Amino acid sequence: MSETIRVDIWSDIACPWCYIGKHRFEAGVAAFTAEHPGVEIEVESHSFELAPDTPLDFQGSEIDFLVKHKGMPVAQVEQMLGQMTEMAAAEGITFDFSRVKHANTRRAHRVLHLAKAEGVQPAMQERLFRAYFAEGADMSDPETLAALGQEIGLDPAAVRTALDDEALGAQVDGDITRAQMLGISGVPFFLLDQKYGVSGAQPADAFANVLAQVLELGRAGEKNEAAPADA
Repeated sequence: MSETIRVDIWSDIACPWCYIGKHRFEAGVAAFTAEHPGVEIEVESHSFELAPDTPLDFQGSEIDFLVKHKGMPVAQVEQMLGQMTEMAAAEGITFDFSRVKHANTRRAHRVLHLAKAEGVQPAMQERLFRAYFAEGADMSDPETLAALGQEIGLDPAAVRTALDDEALGAQVDGDITRAQMLGISGVPFFLLDQKYGVSGAQPADAFANVLAQVLELGRAGEKNEAAPADA
């Protein structure tokens, strides 16, 4: 009988740690499944907005946003983004903050829920991350999102419709509400088997180890349930 570990992941497209964490998690899953070939990892992604107060028509770079709206010194921002770029490169990811256009990501999250319904959410998420951090794509622009959706097989007209779809917006809100109920205040956040939380972009081996621990805890629980009660 096959075994399954469910992993729910909260993230935001405009979160660099989420992009790095996604790749580290996937590397950890690959290492884990190589050691446990009979175990399936079932992943579902959920929405989280780090800067929901960003205007839809915001015009500026990530540096502009952090300096002007978060009050951080320019030198501190440049040092921080430089470190992020180096960490991303180590994971095979390109960050080009000179091109990044800070944006409200709510429309992108609606597209991700549309992609989930169509069975292509992982591909859509990866494409949005790359478009945002490496290509300078505007995550609030309808035509940009429609074109990105078309690249991974979505109907561009359906993407445009999704941007103002109240039902999809309710799904985004539902994800965020659930995160709040779980006490999640930052992303990425990983919830394994509805019980065990892992916060942040942990190294790949840490993810592999925690998956192994969850597997053993699950097996131990099943043994206890199957054991006969004492007379």
